[in-house]
Amino acid sequence: MENKKRVGSKAPEPIARKSSRPEPGYMARGKVWVEKGGEAYMGWGRVELLERISRFGSIAAAARSLRMSYRNAWLEVDVMNRLAPTPLVEKETGGVGGGHAIVTKEGQKIIAEYNELMSRFQEFLKRFA
Repeated sequence: MENKKRVGSKAPEPIARKSSRPEPGYMARGKVWVEKGGEAYMGWGRVELLERISRFGSIAAAARSLRMSYRNAWLEVDVMNRLAPTPLVEKETGGVGGGHAIVTKEGQKIIAEYNELMSRFQEFLKRFA
C-alpha cells in the first residue's frame, strides 16, 4: 500500500506542559482583602458589587450583571453593612417599580480606599517582575 499524504491535514499540536525548568525571574501574585474580627469585610468581589449597585441603583440589577443570585448579593450587602461602622448600602423595599438601593457616602469612601489599596499593592508587586 502506498503511503499517501492527505492534503490539508496537519499533525496535532503538542500539548503545552509546564516545564520542569521555569523561566528565570520572579513573578509575584497576591490577593488583598480586609477582615474585621476575623470575618471577611471587603475584597475585590464586594467592591465590584458596590460599584455595580451604585451604577444600576439596584441590588437585583447588580447581581444580574455579575451573574450572581439576588439572594447571594443581598447576603453580601448584609454582611458588609453589619461589619461597617455605618451602612454601605441603603435599601428601599420594592413596589410598583421595584426596590431601589444606593451606595452611601461611607460605601463610596470604602470603594475609593480599597481601590487605592489595590493600586499600591499592584505597584508593590511590580517590583518583583
